[in-house]
Amino acid sequence: MKAVIQAGGRGTRLAPYSTVLPKALMPLGKGTVVDNLLDQFAAAGVREVVITVSSFGPLIRSYCGDGSRWGVTITYLSEDEPLGTIGPLSALREQLDGPFFVSNSDVYTDLDLTRVLRFHEESPGPLTVVLTPQTVNIPYGVITHDGGRVVGFQEKPTEVFHVSTGIYCMSPEVFEYIPATGPFGFDQLMAVMLEKDRPVNAYEHDGRWVDIGRIEDLRRAQTQLTTMMDGMGDDVADL
Repeated sequence: MKAVIQAGGRGTRLAPYSTVLPKALMPLGKGTVVDNLLDQFAAAGVREVVITVSSFGPLIRSYCGDGSRWGVTITYLSEDEPLGTIGPLSALREQLDGPFFVSNSDVYTDLDLTRVLRFHEESPGPLTVVLTPQTVNIPYGVITHDGGRVVGFQEKPTEVFHVSTGIYCMSPEVFEYIPATGPFGFDQLMAVMLEKDRPVNAYEHDGRWVDIGRIEDLRRAQTQLTTMMDGMGDDVADL
């Protein structure tokens, strides 16, 4: 089993922290964000990991090394130009010859990847998107109108949306919809597959998930991890 961790982004929303550290190496507990990801991949049976890197490549290579401390083999793919969320996979077509995981490098979650893989293998499409419900509170009175007449009103409504976690399971057939070269985003992949009426599988995760894109997100992930560790008590005392 193989996995790709995309760590080539600039992380501008995490400035000024991201001017000196990539998102993958942001501190989380006693390790970093990428430690959490690599632990999860190793637990799910992944043995080969490719990390895509750009300007922070030397730092990430220095920290992660060959992957031996997680029980995996890590290689690196350098992006000479920004290739989007899916574009870097094109250079790995020959290597990714079976089902594989793809993950953003700025994700903290307790997702069970073995269940995702099982779901993917039992589903019809070459792409499985891991989703999670997110509640959005709108702090305004919301008006529904028909032309010049109000037909509905809600005071500070709450909406629940299912969002992409930035974690995917794919089969090699997905490369039929990815161009051989150049930048290509996940939004473009979805558009192409839906336009061609190809099934895209949706796996819903109801556990912990934080997209560490902003400073407040990093703090939230730290709080969740600390709470989890405290709840486990003596079982993690030596970690």
